[in-house]
Amino acid sequence: MNKESVRSHFEAEAREFDRIILTLIPHYATMVRVLVEAIPFEKPAPLRAVDLGCGTGTVAAKVLENFPNAHVTCVDLAENMIAIAQAKLKRYPRVDYVVADFCSFSFDARYDAVISSLALHHLATNEDKRNFYWRIYESLNTGGVFYNADVVLASNDFLQDLYMNEWRRFMRRSISTDEIEGKWVAKYYQEDHPAKLTDQLSWLEKIGFADVDVLWKYYNFAVYGGVRR
Repeated sequence: MNKESVRSHFEAEAREFDRIILTLIPHYATMVRVLVEAIPFEKPAPLRAVDLGCGTGTVAAKVLENFPNAHVTCVDLAENMIAIAQAKLKRYPRVDYVVADFCSFSFDARYDAVISSLALHHLATNEDKRNFYWRIYESLNTGGVFYNADVVLASNDFLQDLYMNEWRRFMRRSISTDEIEGKWVAKYYQEDHPAKLTDQLSWLEKIGFADVDVLWKYYNFAVYGGVRR
């Protein structure tokens, strides 16, 4: 991925990110809720989690709301995103912040949950994604989970066109066609490298994840992952 391009636009958009995301991602709140509710631990559990590409901390906040004794590590490439996450999560004492490309994150602990939202599609190639999923698997405790909420590709060109047209239709509710095509769709083709959801489920199973599943899906957005047994 073009890390500098991605970092620059997330640095610039950090203050407006929470507003922007609602205009770009259909049913974003539901997607986040499903991602977090799938973490299979009791509410008091002192689970250890890492949020890869944490953005402004929305997903981490939901984790800590559901699991108040959790220890969450927030990783993001953009300093401005981390700063907003720190403000959003300041009432939670067990949060670490790492300003770094998630690709270089060392996974220097064993985790009960590895989660990510709208970030891993920046991995440039399918091989990069498979290798990173393997690193995630290796970082998990037995019974730990990996769940990813992300943009995905359809299984064929007809469905992919359907996905893209639906995404455009959603954005037209609040954004002009000129902005959609000139900014957001252009960035999608320049910076994003989504993979077919069906391929990714197969990769996870081959790596060793059990109970691989799609928890939620709306056209080109999905929540999916599995469990380390």
